[in-house]
Amino acid sequence: MVGYRASLGIGVVTGMRSMTACAALTWAASQGRTRPLPVPIPSGPGARFLATGAAVAEMAGDKMPFAPDRRIPSSVAVRLAIGALGGAALAGRQASPTTGALVGMLGAIAGTLIGRAARGGTTRSGSAWARALGEDMAAAGLAAAVIGSAEERSVRTAVDAQRDD
Repeated sequence: MVGYRASLGIGVVTGMRSMTACAALTWAASQGRTRPLPVPIPSGPGARFLATGAAVAEMAGDKMPFAPDRRIPSSVAVRLAIGALGGAALAGRQASPTTGALVGMLGAIAGTLIGRAARGGTTRSGSAWARALGEDMAAAGLAAAVIGSAEERSVRTAVDAQRDD
């Protein structure tokens, strides 16, 4: 599993909150923590702003009574695709991106099912809202941990390092 922890982690985040995973991937790409892929992950400030905004909107919308179940086929398909992309992008240097994609997809399935089971089906009661907010916090925290633990892939220049300080 060495080399695939970040792949699994981003997959689980994807299953819990798909847009949070997208936002995390844009931040990881901006920090040089993703591998080059045929489909590049946007990393500019605009992409990070939009993806982070989409993640916040998803967290708010998820609590609405009309929010669709995350287990409907179209939602699962999107989560599998994001999990695969994220898993491939975050697979370790010595790890296979193809295996990383598969691990990301497995994580997305696990995050989808475990998140739904832990949360329940509705947000009509106070305790249901608390569980939903807990899932939001868990997804955001796991995303930050995954990105923080992902391998740095690009050589940072002295200017980049100084700008980060």
